Amino acid sequence: MTPKTNEGTASLDKALDVLDAVGSAAAGLSQAELGQRLGLPRTTLYRLLGTLVARGLLRRDPLRRVYCLGSRCFEYARATYAMPDLVAAASAELRGLRDMTGETAYLAALDGLEVISLDRCDGAHAQRSHSAVGQRKPLHCTSQGKAILAVLPAERRDALVRDMTLTAVTPRSITDRRRLLAELRLTVQRGWSIDDEEMVVGVRCCGAPILDAQGDVRGAVSVAGPAFRLTMERLELLGPELAEAARRIGAQLSSARPARPEGEARVVPGEWAFEGTCPCWVVGTSGEGRLWWADRLAPALHVATVEGDETLGSLEHPIQVLLPDRDGVRVLAGDLWHLFGDDGKPRVGAVAPASLPRFGVLAACAGPGDQVWFCQPDGERWRVAAPDASGQFNGGWRLSEPATALAWSQAQRTLYIAAAGSGTIYTAHEGQASLRRLATVPKGSGHLGGLAVDAEGGLWASLRGGWSVARFEPDGGMDRMVALPVPAPTGLAIGGADGRTLFVTTAREALDRESLEAAPLSGRLFVVATD
Repeated sequence: MTPKTNEGTASLDKALDVLDAVGSAAAGLSQAELGQRLGLPRTTLYRLLGTLVARGLLRRDPLRRVYCLGSRCFEYARATYAMPDLVAAASAELRGLRDMTGETAYLAALDGLEVISLDRCDGAHAQRSHSAVGQRKPLHCTSQGKAILAVLPAERRDALVRDMTLTAVTPRSITDRRRLLAELRLTVQRGWSIDDEEMVVGVRCCGAPILDAQGDVRGAVSVAGPAFRLTMERLELLGPELAEAARRIGAQLSSARPARPEGEARVVPGEWAFEGTCPCWVVGTSGEGRLWWADRLAPALHVATVEGDETLGSLEHPIQVLLPDRDGVRVLAGDLWHLFGDDGKPRVGAVAPASLPRFGVLAACAGPGDQVWFCQPDGERWRVAAPDASGQFNGGWRLSEPATALAWSQAQRTLYIAAAGSGTIYTAHEGQASLRRLATVPKGSGHLGGLAVDAEGGLWASLRGGWSVARFEPDGGMDRMVALPVPAPTGLAIGGADGRTLFVTTAREALDRESLEAAPLSGRLFVVATD
């Protein structure tokens, strides 16, 4: 196994070297230039470039014949930090600090036991600080790290200080915890911090923490330059200016992105299912609403409210679809449609409309009026359409992959289509033949499961294997992620007395013993407040 591991690590190192080289060249690099810089054989470099381009980490400019960073690099950065508001809010202040001092201004955020540089504005001097964006530095010997540490809640700050290894990066680095804590107390009192040649010999730095309206630490700004220009006397004058700039950045964050509750998943009392599926909020003839859902594998119907869940009874065949009906719910089990009334009892002898397909149904959802959308195989492709009264599928949209979930937004007159294979969420509009990609979920975040549209027009998606559900704005931006105590959320439905509760079915089938021990609530029904 060792040779394989070493060989794999060597290939990874070479690929990362290619990314580093391209990333450091603003105009891109040709294959010949990369070969000269890295000393890689032509065939090896050709193979690495092909793989990186295929993964979207690099792109080739066909006109200049050079390689540049691909869009996937920026997607990773955005997904990792999810704070474009912080960078945008700090941009003008960084330029202002640079113009006021002539030195390089930085923006950084906390990442574990380090700070990571998110942005910088280069100073006017030829000899200046030049730390790269993305560079990580220890907390204890940087002005940014000390500024952030100083304003963290005491319990979290003390825990970080205990976990840190106070390495002497330079002879002036602080290596004593009591001295570090004393300097943090001083930083709190004056509102700004100092790095006195503690990270780089000959370089001084002054920093200040960025706090949002809720008092949460979002990052820090700093100014750095040669010690002969940034004397201690000058830093004493610059400190209040840094603190004021940080205050202005925090004020922008509070107005540009007000805090909204993330919600907490709560389990509904009741029995677990092997694979919960097809949740559907139905308002009965009495005017009261209840959630209907099914156990697909051990075929059984459930009915629930936020207070509790009840198992109504079992069926003979696996349940594929559950849809609201004027008289209750329609259930497709095997190749037969069953009708269940508001009282939860089956309507024996009820005949299903001819428009309801019995075979090949992959996903379904109720549309406007009595319309129902289905996804079915269509030759070598798949079609999403609403069948006519005779059950014929005409029109709609053809897909190159099967849809795994559908959701209709009445307010936006939009059909949302999830395709778990590629992780893509599509939008479709009646009268338009083409689909539009709303968002793509990386495979590492989990596989797309159910979809549901909330009262504000936001689209919720379950991430099976990702232990979470996510909310997308109509423009495709993800604005919320709610963690679940189980790995496999499946179906979603919006309901509750005020229509603002998200119901989440989950699965326990196919989970290994370790996963079940870590997530004993798997298979249960959960609720999440959407506002």
